[in-house]
Amino acid sequence: MSHDGGMDAASDHDVVETAAEASRLRQAPLLVLESVRSFLDAHGLGSGDIAVARTGEGRSNFTFVVERGDERYVLRRPPRPPFPASTHDVVREARLQLALAPLGVRVPHILAVCDDTSLLGVPFYVMEHIEGKVITDALPRPLDHDEGARHALGLHLVDVLAEIHGVGIEEPALAPFLRSGNYLERQLRRFGELWALNATRSIPAVEEVGGRLAARLPDPVPATVVHGDFRLGNMIVSLVDPAEIVAAVDWEMGAVGDPRADLGYLLATYTEPGAPVSIVGSSPATGAPGFPSKRELRERYAAQTGTDVQGLEWFVALALWKAAVFCEAIYGRYVRGELAAGDDAAAVFEETVPRMAASAAASLDSSGA
Repeated sequence: MSHDGGMDAASDHDVVETAAEASRLRQAPLLVLESVRSFLDAHGLGSGDIAVARTGEGRSNFTFVVERGDERYVLRRPPRPPFPASTHDVVREARLQLALAPLGVRVPHILAVCDDTSLLGVPFYVMEHIEGKVITDALPRPLDHDEGARHALGLHLVDVLAEIHGVGIEEPALAPFLRSGNYLERQLRRFGELWALNATRSIPAVEEVGGRLAARLPDPVPATVVHGDFRLGNMIVSLVDPAEIVAAVDWEMGAVGDPRADLGYLLATYTEPGAPVSIVGSSPATGAPGFPSKRELRERYAAQTGTDVQGLEWFVALALWKAAVFCEAIYGRYVRGELAAGDDAAAVFEETVPRMAASAAASLDSSGA
């Protein structure tokens, strides 16, 4: 979710001016500008006309930069319904960030939350616009020519993860996010149910990996706040110091759970210098010389947290399996024409979802699970 540039003009069918225009479309638009304006007015967020542009590469939820006079905001909403219960819960996502902000976690400032579906057909929230860069496949200056800065950024990424995991879950603001039972069991159950709902074709490896993960469930460790999608592509990097992360975004899968799941996800999605691009495909820019190796990331995390980082292959497999499940959901929306107009990048999931499942199986094979 980039808060700075890399924005795409929205299609005429994705963004319309009035509810009357929306009612004439075969498919509901993503934004109705008169509704957005009235919501901003009600919360004292700027005045006058607005201009919007899609930003970021996320296809699970949609993010728009909203310009109003001299002000800029970011609006985040789920995809077009229907979607399975408990998914794409942007209201919960906003409330988690509201709980984390006073605890020192680097999150955007949430300005207003709308759970009234009469405005856009779905809930949404508005947050501050943060000046910065989100790094995916290109490196901004001076990272493009400074290996030392790249190395520092990679280590700082781990430091931010340790910072998140260091938040005390006994804080009253986090009480609504505490769940009884085993976080990993809940993850396996939830994503197994999502696969049954979202699968567009038979991929036996997904079911097989789910069974193998359940059969080798690791012993529990003390719970922490977890991001759920922790990778460089969900960080906003400072424009002043590109080795400094100013905010972690995209908290859709945030929870209180097993911190090893975040570390495993980071390793699963991370491209090492000189290595093939991660199968999940996020932030391939870390393949440039200077970025830390996965071993360095693990050692940095262990040093920062005092955590035993052995046996992470199970968590890498969990990350790849979950990625296969939610990427299949995005692929299904692509096949049904439910994504934003012209958004054809999700076509790649036809081939990569089976590869993610196979990679998850290979990670379990390497651990003997």
